[in-house]
Amino acid sequence: MDQIYDVLIIGGGAAATSAVLTLKNRGKTSAIVSNKEETSSLYKAEKITNYPGLPPMTGAEMTALFRKQAEAAGATMITGRAISVMPMDGTFGVAAGSDYYMAKSLIIAAGITREKLYPGEAEFLGRGVSYCATCDGMLYRGKTVAVVGGGEEARHDADFLESIGCTVLRFEKNGKYEIRGGMKADTLVFAGEEHKVDCVFIIKDTVSVTKLVPGLEYENGAIVVDRKMQTTVPGVFAAGDCTGKPYQLAKAAGEGNVAALSACDYLAGK
Repeated sequence: MDQIYDVLIIGGGAAATSAVLTLKNRGKTSAIVSNKEETSSLYKAEKITNYPGLPPMTGAEMTALFRKQAEAAGATMITGRAISVMPMDGTFGVAAGSDYYMAKSLIIAAGITREKLYPGEAEFLGRGVSYCATCDGMLYRGKTVAVVGGGEEARHDADFLESIGCTVLRFEKNGKYEIRGGMKADTLVFAGEEHKVDCVFIIKDTVSVTKLVPGLEYENGAIVVDRKMQTTVPGVFAAGDCTGKPYQLAKAAGEGNVAALSACDYLAGK
C-alpha cells in the first residue's frame, strides 16, 4: 500500500475506537486492523450494563456502535489478522494476511489472546511454523504441510496450499499437538501419531501480542506501558486488555484516548 498512516491501530474494540476518535480531533490519519467482529469476546457478551453514558446493550450492539463511530471518524477499516510488525527506519510495516500496511506510529489494542501456544510453536516460528499460508505458502510448493485450525480461513488456506501443489494434512484445532524438529520444524505430533511435514501452518483468530512486535517488554503476558501508554519500543503504544487487568471497557476506552494523545506527541516530536 502506498499510503502511510499517521497511526495504525491493531484491534477494534473500545480502546481502538476511543483512539480513533481522539486522532480525528487531532487531524491525524488512522487505520484499524482487526478480525471479523463476531470473533471478539466483546461481540459475544450477553449484556453490558456498566459503560458510562450508554444504556444496557448486548456485546453485538456495542460492537456495531463502535464500528459506526470509527467509520464516521474517517478511519480506514481493514478486516484481517495482524501477523507481525516490522519497525524500519522511523516507520512500521504491519503484515495482515497477505497484505502490508505502513504507519508512522502504532497503537496495539488487540485485547488478550486466550489460546495457549502449542509445544514447539514459539520455538519454531519462522523455522517451519507459520501463521499465514498465503504469505509463506510458495516457500513450500510441492512439499508436505500441515494446516492446524478450524473455520473458513483454515479451509481457505488449506485449499490454497493444495492449489500450489502442496500435500496438505488438515487438522482441526481440537486436540493436543506438539511440533518437533531440529534446525527447523519437521514433525507434527497429534494423538500420539507423528506426521512428517515441511511446515506447520497454524491458523488462529489472533496472534498473541507477545509475538507481534520485536523488542516489546512483557510481564505476565501483558504489554508493559507507562502512564502515557508508551511501550519499550519508541512509536509503539498499547491500550486496553493487552496491557493487563482489569479487563473493563471503561478502562480500555480511557487508555485508548491516552495512547492516541501520546502518539500525537510522538509524531509532533518527529
